[in-house]
Amino acid sequence: MKIVYFTHSLQSCWNHGNAHFLRGVLRELAAMGHDVRALEPQGAWSLENLLRDHGEAGLAAFRDNYPDLRVETYAADADPVALVNGADLVIVHEWNDPALAATLGRARQQGARFQLLFHDTHHRAVSDPDAIRAFDLGGFDGVLAFGETLSEVYRRWGWGDRVWTWHEAADTRLFHPPAQETSRAGLVWIGNWGDGERTGELESFLFRPARDAGQPLDIYGVRYPAEALATLSRYGVRYHGWAPNAAAPGIFARHMATVHVPRRFYTTVLPGIPTIRVFEALACGIPLLSAPWSDSENLFRPGTDFLFADTGEAMTQRLRDLAGDPALRQSLVAHGLETIRARHTCAHRARELMSIAATLGLDEGASAA
Repeated sequence: MKIVYFTHSLQSCWNHGNAHFLRGVLRELAAMGHDVRALEPQGAWSLENLLRDHGEAGLAAFRDNYPDLRVETYAADADPVALVNGADLVIVHEWNDPALAATLGRARQQGARFQLLFHDTHHRAVSDPDAIRAFDLGGFDGVLAFGETLSEVYRRWGWGDRVWTWHEAADTRLFHPPAQETSRAGLVWIGNWGDGERTGELESFLFRPARDAGQPLDIYGVRYPAEALATLSRYGVRYHGWAPNAAAPGIFARHMATVHVPRRFYTTVLPGIPTIRVFEALACGIPLLSAPWSDSENLFRPGTDFLFADTGEAMTQRLRDLAGDPALRQSLVAHGLETIRARHTCAHRARELMSIAATLGLDEGASAA
């Protein structure tokens, strides 16, 4: 099958979490024998910021770890219909220009032979619905939503059985435990500041508990304003700036544990959707602690795969328990890996996409061309 995916950027993961999953799932689709192309616009915001901060060297981790992925850039005046010539399945991510989606939708309505899907991996459908409603999706065959509560939003908008829940997952070709264990110490958190969406939660469930439990804390991420850096300094946190996502397994391997602090929208109006870091951390075999969120889809086994802490004080105690109990750490690692490998790899998601494509009438081994 010929698959074309319009992404904001495949090359850059600078403040662009969708690139993590997309790299893994496209690689799995290619390994299954599909002809896979990723198209990204020239001047993509994430890529421009990466190059501004790190130059061409910032792309080395992507190029070294994903040499098999094909990335094509297109100009703003390019005809998207010409770009997808011969495709069987076209997927448009929601960080693209609404005009691109509208053009592809019109072509589909006028008889283009490809199937056309919209992929939503963010909370804007509830936090900024006008931004999503700006997309004319009338010609689309369906929607891929990265959580069931987001799928419900699209069902309320009239999509019915043409929306599919398609969770993110771990790229286990890259995210796996180290081949040989070395010494581990302290906590690590890999994430961006979050535009005020979890500022209080980070202080309550990460900075203060780490300090009170006597655990050194390393943080990697971008878009930390001056007041955020001042907060980190006040708590004695070591801030390292941006790290390419491909470097995360090595960073995890040096630390005793990591913590999940969800953005507020994923604990309130879109409960049940974990960030991709949950999948990646468990796949790497690092014990995971989490601030509260509702695993309403039973993706994991809370208390077995990872530990919840309902309050900051409980998080402090969890950290102390974890530091003093090697057997607890080993149990979390083993069970977390078991769940990821059984249900949440990019290979699983690639097969799920093929099942969705089959419901659209596409034959996995055939081409519309």
